[in-house]
Amino acid sequence: MNNTNKNILRSGLILFYILIIALITFGISSLYSYLNTGADRSKMLHTEQIQDRYYIPIIKWNTTNVEGRQVDATTLKSVEEDYLNAWYVKARALKNNTLTGIEDYYTENATKKVTQLIKHNLSQQINVEMTTLEHHPKIEFFSEDGQLIVLTDHNVLEYHQLFKNEKFIGKSTTINTYKVILLLEDGYWRVRQMIKESTKDGLQKSTSNDLKMSLKGINYYPKNSPWDTFGPLFHKDTIAADFKIIKNAGLNSVRVFVGYEDFGKEYVLQEKIDKLLLLLDQAQQEDLKVLITLFDFYGDYSVSDWTMTQKHLISVVNAVKNHDALLGYDLKNEPDLDFDSRKKQTVESWLIHMLYRVKSIDNHHPTTIGWSNISSAQSLIEEVDFITFHYYDSLVEFENAVVELRKVTGDKSIAVTEYGMSSYSGVWNLMGSDEDDQALYHKEAQELLKKNKLSFMSWTLYDFESIPESVTGTLPWRRNPQKYYGFLDSRGKKKSSFEYITSQR
Repeated sequence: MNNTNKNILRSGLILFYILIIALITFGISSLYSYLNTGADRSKMLHTEQIQDRYYIPIIKWNTTNVEGRQVDATTLKSVEEDYLNAWYVKARALKNNTLTGIEDYYTENATKKVTQLIKHNLSQQINVEMTTLEHHPKIEFFSEDGQLIVLTDHNVLEYHQLFKNEKFIGKSTTINTYKVILLLEDGYWRVRQMIKESTKDGLQKSTSNDLKMSLKGINYYPKNSPWDTFGPLFHKDTIAADFKIIKNAGLNSVRVFVGYEDFGKEYVLQEKIDKLLLLLDQAQQEDLKVLITLFDFYGDYSVSDWTMTQKHLISVVNAVKNHDALLGYDLKNEPDLDFDSRKKQTVESWLIHMLYRVKSIDNHHPTTIGWSNISSAQSLIEEVDFITFHYYDSLVEFENAVVELRKVTGDKSIAVTEYGMSSYSGVWNLMGSDEDDQALYHKEAQELLKKNKLSFMSWTLYDFESIPESVTGTLPWRRNPQKYYGFLDSRGKKKSSFEYITSQR
């Protein structure tokens, strides 16, 4: 019995010593691995806050004729990421008057300069919202030890808004050139010095492309997928059949909507682009032109969001710009409805910059903005190629309103890209209009449009059995009338108004 206990004790001691040796060995190997790999970048710095790319301006590098060491692709990728992060954290610092992330992307001396600026802004109760939309850096020098880069960032497109005591003071768009020194520290390219070498105001003026045809068109959604043209029910046969109806009715154009989130926001989904191109193909077969309304259901406009909306726009415009069925671009549907909630100066500045970007990619197709009413159509006249507005008021005031608009629009073409009347007169709208009233409305509307030589796109081809709550809300007196604006009912049968879908056949 005693021998048995001694054997158990010996075995326990041996196992204990083996465990101790294993733990020591594991600790030494872990320390060796840590010393060889270095610290985790995401733990050492504040990069967890910017792992998702919120700042994606256009950046075009020039790495020709670099003095010193040649820049390989891996190094360039790292430099670009850290350099853009430096711009991003500085923009965030100016907006919030905090220094979060600054020391991660600026050297000690450069951080001191940013700190002084933030202290000054705090003392004056100043905040700055800014972004850059375009960079053209030329690497001038790369040291042989791979620790220092000198570059000149040409034609940096910047936008600033200045606030004092939380009140808007002013805004500016400038194109600047910077001399920049980057230093590699702890595996990160930090800004050591950034000096502005030149600056000029404003955006370059683009060539104007007026509307080259008289529009006789209609806003289009398939009857089974209202406000979701490119959703799961999309089928080219449905589009083809509807476009044949539109063509045979005597119309020559359609207006369709590209949803910002539906198409993937800044990373546009190829499957959505493919559906949009299929729709354009079907339009071409019927000799119809397509006005594409961009950024549908987008409503942010924050300056910090601009690089992402720009990336979305670039993807969509590049995909469709060479299609023969493309009529042009309606940049945004009814942005004036966001003036109060999103600040008019911010919305208008966003529109100007996005119009500029469209023109920089496609200067052959005209641009417009689909204002919600005729009064708002007097905005940004110089920035668009033709004027469009929506009209749901009484037709009695229509002609006088057009006369007033033409006083400020000059020779630019004008189109009414939404107008119509609901034929709903049910329990939630007992005093509403019926199908005969709707037909009379369109008869009078066509007479006015023809008399005033205005292009038009009516609302809309079909009645709908249901409408997404995101469009009208849940209140039945809002939802139900919206279902009955069509020239065809939800089964595809012609309503009385179909006779007046256009005045010319």
